[in-house]
Amino acid sequence: MAMALGGSGGPKAEINVTPLIDVLLVLIIIFMVITPTTPKGLEALAPQPPPPNQPPPPDNQDRTVVIIIEADKSIKLNTEDVTEANLGKRLEDIFKTRAERVVFVKGDPNLEYQYVAKAIDVAKGVGIDKVGLMTPKVEAGQ
Repeated sequence: MAMALGGSGGPKAEINVTPLIDVLLVLIIIFMVITPTTPKGLEALAPQPPPPNQPPPPDNQDRTVVIIIEADKSIKLNTEDVTEANLGKRLEDIFKTRAERVVFVKGDPNLEYQYVAKAIDVAKGVGIDKVGLMTPKVEAGQ
């Protein structure tokens, strides 16, 4: 910071730390700007229960599509039994005329996750935008 003048021993080699501190402060500011301020999580989708004191919609007007995977690995699309090979075709038929492409997957608690992942993969392969997972708490409306 200061320069030593005179004295014995000849010239001294001292590093000037002022430019070094300036560079470090600029780097700190750059890293603070680059780092995102809010952490991003995964988007989760859950079916919303109807408002209280309102009856659920009739079966022919219910637009919710749920893929149910039972403990014996059988697959149902809402209440209709489908095979794993036929699931993609049925989803394409259902979503031909719909603008919103949302499906929910409900797996048995004792089922291995690979079977749920296969159903999600089939749904994404058909072109469904959003796939939500149903849990017992979501189903109970909690």
